[in-house]
Amino acid sequence: MDLHKVIEGCLKKDRRAQGQLFEMYYGKLIVVALRYISDRDTAEEILQNSFIKIFDKLEAFDFKGSFDGWTRKIVANTSIDYIRRSKKDPLLSGEDTDFVLESIDPMEESEELDGLMLKGELALKAIQNLSPAYRTVFNLYVIEDFSHKEIAEKLGISEGTSKSNLAKAKMNLKNMLSHQFVNI
Repeated sequence: MDLHKVIEGCLKKDRRAQGQLFEMYYGKLIVVALRYISDRDTAEEILQNSFIKIFDKLEAFDFKGSFDGWTRKIVANTSIDYIRRSKKDPLLSGEDTDFVLESIDPMEESEELDGLMLKGELALKAIQNLSPAYRTVFNLYVIEDFSHKEIAEKLGISEGTSKSNLAKAKMNLKNMLSHQFVNI
């Protein structure tokens, strides 16, 4: 499918083109939502809202940059907005919150994946088990390539809190993943 033609159809409000764009990008973008939101149903709701924004703002896309990057940014921002609304600013907290890692049993998962447990899926599950504050800063810094200054401005926190949350996120991920990768 030619992306330019699909986008042109979407700009004309062609439902078929909108469906094609959704199908083309669903897989890529649900992963972005799941990096911020651990609940699959909520992540899918956020993705639906993101697609509404994508269709509404499509005129602003000028084909000079990456369409993938542009759509990922919309999903990330929609996820962050959801976190802010639902948690009453959990991102302002620099405190180390308790979290419980669901046991990720490779034997249970292996049946579902025909005997293969992908390390990437373990990493995604570990990221999903971070607190919202740690997960958001980790995603923005490591995945989305924001600076601590940009993160602080975007989330309304200090640069120090951003740095602290990133360090704690990395430490928690290291602990979770080192335990899980030993069990594979």
